[in-house]
Amino acid sequence: MNISISVKQLGKKHPLLQEKSIALDIENPVITTQKLIESIVDHQVQLFRSSSFEFEDEDKIHLPKENYLPILTDTGKVGFGALYNHNQVDLAKAQENAIVAFEDGLYAVFYGDDQLETLTEQIDLSQNKNLTFIRLTFLAGSYW
Repeated sequence: MNISISVKQLGKKHPLLQEKSIALDIENPVITTQKLIESIVDHQVQLFRSSSFEFEDEDKIHLPKENYLPILTDTGKVGFGALYNHNQVDLAKAQENAIVAFEDGLYAVFYGDDQLETLTEQIDLSQNKNLTFIRLTFLAGSYW
């Protein structure tokens, strides 16, 4: 089943990830929030595992073109698509971390205009609404 996902952060004008369509291995379109999060984490872990690792000292393939570098620096993060962390990802631990982060309120999930507030909430993916993850940031201050 294909779903459209976007990732935003409070206080930022542009989304971190703008409407990306991914295919999830889900039989029934009516699932819980927990199953949805676990399926998305599973998809991302499989995508990471299928990425190629580079062991070269010099990265010749991913060098940006002259017009591409200003675009990267405008976003605040320059990345060349190379993966330098060669550790294997534990799927169960990644899914557990995503569920705990949702329970702790580190991110919010919206299906269309409706916020998904509990892990047991049922959603119908056949409605083809946009799924939005909003990364929440907390205010930090001092009492000085």
